Amino acid sequence: MAQISVMMAAYNTEAYIRRALDSILSQTFQDFDVIVVDDGSQDATGAIAEAYAQRDDRIHVLHQENAGTCITRNVCLDWTSQNSDSQWVIFVDSDDWLHPEMLERMWKAAQDFSVGICVCGYQETTGDDPVVRAEDCRPQTWKTMDFYQKNYVNAIMACCKLYRKSCYADIRHPEGRFHFDDEFVTYRVLYREENMVFLPAPLYAYYVNDNGLTKQVWNPSFLDAWVAYEEQIAFFKEKNRPELVKFRYRGYLENAMVNLREAMSAQETTEIVEARKRIVKTIRRLLWRMWHEGCIDFWIDYDILYRFYPTLTRIYRFWLDRIRRGENA
Repeated sequence: MAQISVMMAAYNTEAYIRRALDSILSQTFQDFDVIVVDDGSQDATGAIAEAYAQRDDRIHVLHQENAGTCITRNVCLDWTSQNSDSQWVIFVDSDDWLHPEMLERMWKAAQDFSVGICVCGYQETTGDDPVVRAEDCRPQTWKTMDFYQKNYVNAIMACCKLYRKSCYADIRHPEGRFHFDDEFVTYRVLYREENMVFLPAPLYAYYVNDNGLTKQVWNPSFLDAWVAYEEQIAFFKEKNRPELVKFRYRGYLENAMVNLREAMSAQETTEIVEARKRIVKTIRRLLWRMWHEGCIDFWIDYDILYRFYPTLTRIYRFWLDRIRRGENA
């Protein structure tokens, strides 16, 4: 029986998938199976994965028409639920690779601290192995939502995490989303465990792939993230976690401002012009909601408030100044 199922969505990564699979097979922890889903690759990705499966019966390969990361990851999860006795799952991207001790260290830390989630550090790289120091391999225990707030990027990535399989029992990635699928799912999985363990060492090598999704030129599909933010806000309101509601409102606002800046720099087309209008409208509406829900800090947010609500911001500041003068009289 495999302890861990390693799940890999693969699309057009013939130049990298050998490195990814070799890093898995070279683990000091060998009690695993691997599911590779070839997402309609137009290169030799699927054939390479099949060759590895011929040499190692722990590797299982499925092929499908191109459907995107969300559906592909769901296929991985469904396969492990139906075909593997593993108790733990982990995602690995097909252009990334693992430190040889990653699975062993994460599995042991989860066992030692009796938690259902272990997260490790990662390092972006163009090909060099991350430097792993012994002192950074010491496990740290965290309240899961504290880690989510204080280490957001590391927390939200699908990779770098060893999950007890039950964490994903009834959670799947949203079909029809080609961007930001992590934003739709990971926070729900994390919320299921009150405590977790963190290994700060960069045991996961995140390859900076110039052809990857994160390197695409800005386009309006990037605004899909807003649906995820709305879902996050609704989720944490339902859970009565006002500090997390505010945290996600802040992330939403920051994301909208980044999108506005990038949209303003994008080549002007009818679609881009319409997207700019949509972004401005969304920011104004978002500021209004945040104000009424106590998620705005007037002086900290003064510049952005003034930019989108100049008259109201001046009036409110004038009122605050009068109160201040009256208190000092």
